[in-house]
Amino acid sequence: MAESYVFPRDGRVAVPVAARGEGAHIVGADGKRYLDGCGGAAVSCLGHSNAAVAKAAAAQMQKLAYAHTSFFTTAAAEELARELTKRAPGNLRRAYFVSGGSEAMETALKLARQYFCEKGESERKNFVARRQSYHGNTLGALSVGGNAARRALYEPMLSPCAHFVPPCHYWREGKEGESESEYAARAANELENKINELGAETVAAFVAETVGGATVGAVPPPPGYFRRIREICDRNGMLLILDEVMCGMGRTGALFACKKEGVAPDIVCLAKGLGAGVMPIGAALCGEEIYDALAGGSGFFRHGHTYCAHPAACAAGLAALGEIEKLLPNARAVGKQLMSLLKENFGAHPNVGDIRGRGMFIGMEFTREGKTPFPAEKRIHSQVQRAAFAEGLMVYGAGGCADGKEGDHILIAPPFIFSGENAEELTQKLSRALTKVF
Repeated sequence: MAESYVFPRDGRVAVPVAARGEGAHIVGADGKRYLDGCGGAAVSCLGHSNAAVAKAAAAQMQKLAYAHTSFFTTAAAEELARELTKRAPGNLRRAYFVSGGSEAMETALKLARQYFCEKGESERKNFVARRQSYHGNTLGALSVGGNAARRALYEPMLSPCAHFVPPCHYWREGKEGESESEYAARAANELENKINELGAETVAAFVAETVGGATVGAVPPPPGYFRRIREICDRNGMLLILDEVMCGMGRTGALFACKKEGVAPDIVCLAKGLGAGVMPIGAALCGEEIYDALAGGSGFFRHGHTYCAHPAACAAGLAALGEIEKLLPNARAVGKQLMSLLKENFGAHPNVGDIRGRGMFIGMEFTREGKTPFPAEKRIHSQVQRAAFAEGLMVYGAGGCADGKEGDHILIAPPFIFSGENAEELTQKLSRALTKVF
């Protein structure tokens, strides 16, 4: 490869050039094929050669590539908003489109703050989130992110209005003899304790991933947890903001992961799979009450980005939505098969502590014995990711899932076009990778 002028994620690592995509595989410039077992970062949910989404984006660009939202709306944005809100739980009837997950979370935080200011409750400035969570890399989103390692460098710049409760992770946090339902109640009640500590009149919202993602490793909540959370939020007059940037849009088997929990949030954030990797797009969906407070008050949302509701991105999102819905039955079936294969092949592995997840969203945590994590400096997650990549398999590794510093896991989040044969290929390549590492 010629000398590069791109600023890479890691200047110590030379990555190959991706030349083309073929279904569930990416092909390098040297011809080597890589099975995409993680969708990049749970993004490429339709694989790498879906013609319908690319065609929709191209057709929109030929008609109108860009229109600033202070002057125009577009048919693409209006139709995507209509179709998303039609499928959304509860009263989520307004969609604010941005370019990705971090922007969607920034939008949600600012919207919650302005909502209460418009209502005359300007003292509500605090946000409660969970340790081991991740909500994006912009400063506002990072402020409510609870992963110590990702926060550390920027800690002096982060908001003092973000406060944290323990993660919701039964496998790691449950006490001996404690049932899942008992743990769910105890974990949810940590929010009540924090609200009492801060003063209910100062809390704007609770922020949580419906299914824990990048920094905790695909952890579904125990049954009843979010119903209890919803009750606590309602009783204290605060909002519930759910981050479904990674776990939404079919990744866990449904368009909205919270539907399985039997709750509807006040704001939900989407991204990643919403554009299927073809175009960058994210969204914050809110209820009519929130929208009406702004519309009937100042009338102006004090927030915005240059590429909000980009017409081509919205057109791609609309096409992706249709494709995702067609593939959901396959995603659920192959997701179940993949989970079964992983547990069958690695459930007894001495260094695999837990295999968990939902749908096409699976986490595998690595431990020395039982639940004891490896020392952080060993970077086991990175070793596994590199070994898998050498085998022609992409998995998403991350560290700190135990306490923010120690704990290693990989995410497996393949495209919804995955077949049983692909699931077998992934298992075999991952087996060889784990043999190399351990």
